[in-house]
Amino acid sequence: MYELPPPRSRPQQAAPSPVIASGEIRPGAGGARLRGVTAPTSVNDNPEAQPDAKLRELNSQPSAPGPREEVYCTKVGATRPGEMYIIGAHMDGIGWGEAADDDGSGTALVMELARVLNSADVRTERSIRFALWNNEETGLNGSRAYVAQRAALQGKEDPLGSGRYPEPRWLGMIQHDMVLFDHGMPRADGTLSPEQRPEADVNIEFQSASKFAEQALKLAFFFRDANEKYATDYPAAVGHHMTNTDSTPFMDFAPAISVREHERGMQIGAGWNPHWHQPTDRYATYSDKDFRLGLNAAQTTLAAIAQLAGVALNR
Repeated sequence: MYELPPPRSRPQQAAPSPVIASGEIRPGAGGARLRGVTAPTSVNDNPEAQPDAKLRELNSQPSAPGPREEVYCTKVGATRPGEMYIIGAHMDGIGWGEAADDDGSGTALVMELARVLNSADVRTERSIRFALWNNEETGLNGSRAYVAQRAALQGKEDPLGSGRYPEPRWLGMIQHDMVLFDHGMPRADGTLSPEQRPEADVNIEFQSASKFAEQALKLAFFFRDANEKYATDYPAAVGHHMTNTDSTPFMDFAPAISVREHERGMQIGAGWNPHWHQPTDRYATYSDKDFRLGLNAAQTTLAAIAQLAGVALNR
């Protein structure tokens, strides 16, 4: 649990820039560079932009200062309980939609993996923690608080001699933040393809400027290899500009990666998802092919973690 400061009013946003189609390379978030056609991005703060009255009412709950809670559960390792992988997503959303992609998709993925791996017939050598963060959209507050409060507790047996580790040592942190939509680069007029692009992929990012960059790179390619062996439809690509997501606070404490639909800095930041933080981020917006991309992200993480944590079925 952590204390969130009193809510602040959002600064007035500048009018979105027009679509840019240029050979000029422009800086993006996390060290990325923007190329080709880019479309404007923004956060919808207007409730009237959401035509569904019931959804407007649901999203009208006022923000207030006070305690915020994280939600997590842990599959305790059978032989190495003091070592742990963290699988995360964030619960909050903005934009007056349903937060279906950002980040209902990642939250659903984490909950499904928790259901599968916590089955009575599944045994793991190492521990796995399934974490749902709060207040990602206000500045990664939940994951930052978790790191601040629990990093120093890693690997400490409590009580001594009990074989119990309230915070096992972090072997890796894997975040899932938007895993549904890959329709490609905006066209010159700002529109996008209505269908998932044939060459859609699952993006696996690490941050090359982090203290654990080398280990994170190896973890990212381990996930890519797992995707090649076990994902049914879409391949995976590795990028090195991870930013603005809940794996960021972990990246100087452990290998940290982000599994997502687009590169956060180079593609999301360039307007590749028009539903990001908009009233249209609703479940009805996405097609079966979009949800299939989310399935492939789940297959990728499940296959990789099963190997890393030493998963076996009890016979």
